[in-house]
Amino acid sequence: MIMKIIVPIKRVVDYNVKVRVKSDKSGVETANVKMSMNPFDEIAVEEAIRLREAGKAQEILVITIGTSAAQETLRTGLALGADRAIHVETASALEPINVAKILKKVVDQEKAGLIIMGKQAIDDDSNQTGQMLAALLDWPQATFASKVELSGDQANVTREIDGGLETVTLTMPAVITTDLRLNEPRYVTLPNIMKAKKKPLDTIPADSFNLDFDPRHQILEVSEPPERGSGIVVESVEQLVDKLKNEAKVIQ
Repeated sequence: MIMKIIVPIKRVVDYNVKVRVKSDKSGVETANVKMSMNPFDEIAVEEAIRLREAGKAQEILVITIGTSAAQETLRTGLALGADRAIHVETASALEPINVAKILKKVVDQEKAGLIIMGKQAIDDDSNQTGQMLAALLDWPQATFASKVELSGDQANVTREIDGGLETVTLTMPAVITTDLRLNEPRYVTLPNIMKAKKKPLDTIPADSFNLDFDPRHQILEVSEPPERGSGIVVESVEQLVDKLKNEAKVIQ
């Protein structure tokens, strides 16, 4: 089955950057901070490209939701190998349920056969959008994929669970979220960066979807994690148990 694959991607603080909390503790500092594509989404783009190279897909569409600066992330997706891009422009920080509602609208318009997306974004670590999108679409889903194989209208997905690996079979259209061990993303080459500038990138105002974007949660405060104290060397198991019980109070 030759189909269209949609890959939602997100612009986040680069994973090599040490995250700093704003002075007013309202959130994480993003001004003058290096931003990049969410690593899990980069894996999703790579997997879509590999499926197209294997003759399983004919078009890859990347989509992101955010300010105009997010177009840089879309251009990266196009340079990696996506065919075209959609930018849903909004200045608001949307919660996963609102992102899922927007993605459903786009998927309905584009008639995609498969959605591949990162299992979570490294900024909020919600791990919710993929599952919510599958529920809204009423499509089967497979999360934390470490291997994806397509055969006809079915997808065999190996996923990581607490006890090891589990293989599930989905009938497409379906939603798959990617884990780190699915693949190793390719590097963006300069020629492909130049080609990406000529690929179509459409901008759609988020307000045009006529959805309710009112937040359901309120962030009261963001703070740095407490500093770890220095360790000590105990002389016996009895002393270790005593300190865990009476000082750390982690056992009874």
